[in-house]
Amino acid sequence: MQKIRPPACVGRFYPADPAELRRMVRSFLDDAGTAEEPAPKAIIVPHAGYAYSGPVAASAYARLEPARDVIERVVLMGPSHCAEFSGLATTSADAFATSLGPVPLDKEALTQIRSLPQVIVFDEAHGPEHCLEVQLPFLQSVLDEFIIVPLLAGNASDEEIAEVLVALWNGPETRIVVSSDLSHYHHYAAAKTMDQATAQNIEALRAEQLDDNQACGFRPIRGLLHLARRLGLSPRCVDLRNSGDTAGRRDRVVGYGAFIFAG
Repeated sequence: MQKIRPPACVGRFYPADPAELRRMVRSFLDDAGTAEEPAPKAIIVPHAGYAYSGPVAASAYARLEPARDVIERVVLMGPSHCAEFSGLATTSADAFATSLGPVPLDKEALTQIRSLPQVIVFDEAHGPEHCLEVQLPFLQSVLDEFIIVPLLAGNASDEEIAEVLVALWNGPETRIVVSSDLSHYHHYAAAKTMDQATAQNIEALRAEQLDDNQACGFRPIRGLLHLARRLGLSPRCVDLRNSGDTAGRRDRVVGYGAFIFAG
């Protein structure tokens, strides 16, 4: 019997009805359009409810779609919102489910990285977590068959996260998705200023400038930037908005950015 991690935020962050979910994601992707450039090796995308952050996430995911028949594996990394731990947490599940169906895990890769001291199995962290799950319907929409390596970052250093990414980097069949929102609960104008500064720091690979004031997923972002600097990858912001631009009030907003990393 396969061990399936059931969806934790279906019906809240994204629609439970498969047809409605497909239509919503397709609409976001069509509005984002495609770019005449190679699909990025890595992206940073937000993880709020789709009404709020879906249009921004689509700006990055649309750029993966031209490589849908090339990409076979996605390393998913985001911050743990529900549990505290050191290092990075994998899961013992065999697949993650959404209302579009199950997505199998790369069990061989998970066994491989378990040899690293900073990697643990912590199902309790993954069970209620939304930041990886909300990425899956986008991936199910832009890719053909694929497997995932889901990882939650706890209290981990840039070097520890980069070491895991190196172990999973591989070739064009593998892409990296880092899940993170940006500033939280500031007034619209203040959030725009903060998020623009954060985007500039990401594009300049200034990992040391990021903390939890700039992004809830600052640790996985910093790890990716640490590695990008070493490998000569160039990040670029392709969308920068907040909930006041998409579906919310402007007195207390959450920032969202979409970034792509090209070789």
